[in-house]
Amino acid sequence: MAMRELTVVTGSFVGFQLLYSGVSPLLSSALSEGYGRLPPNKLNEWNSRTVSTVHALIVGLFCLYILRYDDAVNADPVWGDPNMVKLNVAITCGYLLYDLVLLARNWSTMGDSFFVCHHLAALYAYGYVLTRGVLPYFANFRLISELSTPFVNQRWFYEVLQYPRGDRLVVANGIAMTVVFFLVRIAVMPTYWESVFATFGTPAFVRLGLGAQVAWIVSCVCLDVLNIVWMYKITRGCYRVITGASGRKNKAKASNGDGGKHINNHTD
Repeated sequence: MAMRELTVVTGSFVGFQLLYSGVSPLLSSALSEGYGRLPPNKLNEWNSRTVSTVHALIVGLFCLYILRYDDAVNADPVWGDPNMVKLNVAITCGYLLYDLVLLARNWSTMGDSFFVCHHLAALYAYGYVLTRGVLPYFANFRLISELSTPFVNQRWFYEVLQYPRGDRLVVANGIAMTVVFFLVRIAVMPTYWESVFATFGTPAFVRLGLGAQVAWIVSCVCLDVLNIVWMYKITRGCYRVITGASGRKNKAKASNGDGGKHINNHTD
């Protein structure tokens, strides 16, 4: 790994740690009165999800920029110039290392084996990108999935602040989360794997060597299995929110008899 990438990974790790322990508590206290009323374990997860959202926005938007404007990577997805992709991947690796440390320190309240598997699979594959500069297009393409993360975190924020499930903001975010998660993690699978299969047997693929080939394919399979599992859970949750909101709305109309609006109060 070149000094530049190592510096970015280290800076990312330290920066996200500072965001977690310093910036998030100050900013969250100023923006939400409910933040100060949370128990310690919820405060830790709140700060963790704030960092997660910031990371997702940074790398997700950078990913779209690279896919649109990095001609070298798009022209040669296996061996194209990886400079910008390495920067994006290094930011993500720093975040993943920070998050693994955080999970280990708070395993009793925040531990999740799915997230550990996800992080380790991603680090394993991204290590080849940083050390050998291979597969820049595919590594960057995987980061599109981060664009769904802010909606997932927002759902948790609403839940911990005790917004009713039928609240319009909760329902709207639930629908948006399901749609965006499907678009950036599930709907892109055929296109992604079509591009993967197109490289099989080519000189560029053979040049990778067995280690990089296995790291690439195995990690992608693991990540997509996890995405399918998460998609199933999110779809079920969205269905319950929509049907629950619809049922409460119909009950309110029936009890009012005048078609009046059902008002949902929420805490902040």
